[in-house]
Amino acid sequence: MSSDDGLPPLREVIAQLGLSARKALGQNFLFDLNLTRRIARESGLLDGVTVVEIGPGPGGLTRALLAEGARRVVAIERDERCLPALEAIAGAYPGRLSIVNADALAVDERDLIARGERAVVVANLPYNVATPLLVKWLTSGNWPPWYERLTLMFQREVAERIVAAPRTPAYGRLSIISQWRTAPKILFDVHRSAFTPSPNVTSTIVRFDILKQPRGAADVAMLERVTAAGFGQRRKMLRSSLKSLGPFSDELIAEAGLEPTARAEEISVEGFAALARALASRSA
Repeated sequence: MSSDDGLPPLREVIAQLGLSARKALGQNFLFDLNLTRRIARESGLLDGVTVVEIGPGPGGLTRALLAEGARRVVAIERDERCLPALEAIAGAYPGRLSIVNADALAVDERDLIARGERAVVVANLPYNVATPLLVKWLTSGNWPPWYERLTLMFQREVAERIVAAPRTPAYGRLSIISQWRTAPKILFDVHRSAFTPSPNVTSTIVRFDILKQPRGAADVAMLERVTAAGFGQRRKMLRSSLKSLGPFSDELIAEAGLEPTARAEEISVEGFAALARALASRSA
């Protein structure tokens, strides 16, 4: 399928450039422009918004974001083989696509966004960096962050961990760090057949809307410490699992208003935030 931008179908672009997805880079290319436009639409209104896209590959989602009205797309791609395809898209949308050849984990996106510029992130994330990138964005010291929302693709298993509720098997550190400052919501699944090459897993689109206030005041570093301790031994009671934080672990539990016999998987996001505040008071 071709779009109304005058560009050739993606399969032709891939063939002309001799591109193949590299497993080492976590690449799986999306060719279905109906699907990529659905992702763009469900990410929210794009008029007047700059979209940061990670791992665009040959640009299937990039085209959709521009066609759906994004003011500008900043595409961060480390694979130099994909740059000619992206440059062709830039030619079809003059002044609206900025291409950054870099590793997204090493990029400070704030350097790519002008002061006062509205920005969102929409990306078919490479599987091998999806979770580290999400944690990077959610644990920013500056909050509210430089982006207004995130719409990201993950393996279904990771998406389920992100939205999991307490007392469920998938609930863990990623659930807490995701739900502390944002309201993550699963939008829809993407069948493996939509990709080239076809991965062994189903993928899922998740949108993260920023909360006006986090679910409990806490220092990011302290929150990460208490969740690491709690879920490092998730089957143990808090009075055992939190001993790694110091001899005052029983005091932390009491100050947070939690039961020492509870397990980490039973504790809400707000409960972990309370533990983080209690730990901060001991570390001052």
